[in-house]
Amino acid sequence: MTADDPASYVETHRDDLVALARDLVSIDTANPPGDTREIADYVEASLEPFDVDVERFAVDPTKPNLVVRLPGKRDRGERGDSDTAATLLFDGHLDTVPFDAGEWSFDPLGELVDDRLYGRGATDMKGPLAAMLFVIEAFVETETTPPVDLLFAFVSDEEVGGDAGLPALVDAGLLDADACVIGEPTCEAGQHSVTVADRGSIWLTLEASGKGAHGSRPSLGENAIDRVYGAVETLREQFGGRDLDVAPELDPIVEESVAYYAPTMGAENARALFESPSINLGTIEGGEAINSVPQSARAEVDIRLTAGVPTSEMLAEIRECVADCDGITITDVSWSVGTMEPVDSPLVDAVASTAESVVDERVYRRSATGGGDAKRLRNAGISTVEFAFGTDTVHAVDEYLPIDALVANAVVYARLPHAFADSLP
Repeated sequence: MTADDPASYVETHRDDLVALARDLVSIDTANPPGDTREIADYVEASLEPFDVDVERFAVDPTKPNLVVRLPGKRDRGERGDSDTAATLLFDGHLDTVPFDAGEWSFDPLGELVDDRLYGRGATDMKGPLAAMLFVIEAFVETETTPPVDLLFAFVSDEEVGGDAGLPALVDAGLLDADACVIGEPTCEAGQHSVTVADRGSIWLTLEASGKGAHGSRPSLGENAIDRVYGAVETLREQFGGRDLDVAPELDPIVEESVAYYAPTMGAENARALFESPSINLGTIEGGEAINSVPQSARAEVDIRLTAGVPTSEMLAEIRECVADCDGITITDVSWSVGTMEPVDSPLVDAVASTAESVVDERVYRRSATGGGDAKRLRNAGISTVEFAFGTDTVHAVDEYLPIDALVANAVVYARLPHAFADSLP
């Protein structure tokens, strides 16, 4: 790298990067309500000095999205006769979860203390967002043409899984990319990782009917709460301990995931998380009074499955199981299939190896325990990973990001276009 390459520019202008991140954190974008107009205006204004194409797109006027394009080199050499470069997408969300300022020891709208940036969104993910924005500046100011086309999506409505953000851009066909890096923090207990997979989900609403009676004579009734809880226990017994049919190509991801999560939850629990279904009773409602036998009840159950597991087949078995439970019906179902990137794919290798070269530490290639925008992008045909150095203060009181992690993110993102281009066949 030369003294005027984008990564070096980041390192020599770290104070400007810190100021940018602090400015972003200072803008309240708590979701709900998720109004991101002020921060979108700020991002647009910060990009005005640079010769880049910025498009504002909104299906909800209070939740705009920005798409920024930075053209790369056109190569007619080894990649054939086409003059279309590959496209690498960087995705970051503008909104944050809410906060209660009274619970914080530091200003939730940004405070620099001892080489840390405190504030809501510092690590999730206005810090990584600032790093992505600064990469645009670094390429333009160093007059460096990236080896691939760069596309940046700064989206709203992510924290509540809303449709006004990234889904709107996908549906509008505005994210024509070959690969994507989402700047979600992927660090925990001092370990670094790149998230290469997510898990599938089955969300069930169970409703139970019973027979009302006085609480002093419960044997004369049929307790609907007991019935719905019994149905959940039956699901746990029949499905919670079974071995999932995990495809062989998932084996290295499972092993990396177990090694990554073992320090925080134990190796046995970590392995069970990916080799068996996880079943969580999220809500349960029923009854009218302590001295009455409830005649109706309702429960919501969250079941998670490792990527590649045939979710629809599991759902069919669950339906059969529930059908044998007295008084129980399934009234609502939503489900998804987990997705993955091969651990040796060009994108995964480029991100992991670049990150390792910056911090000189191991970067795990692991699965997330849930799923989000990465799943939507993979299902749209875009190879996607999540990566950002950060802290495990996501959504917590006194959320913070070390300044060194902020700068390291920008350095990785600045180096990544070349690493990705070099990894392509």
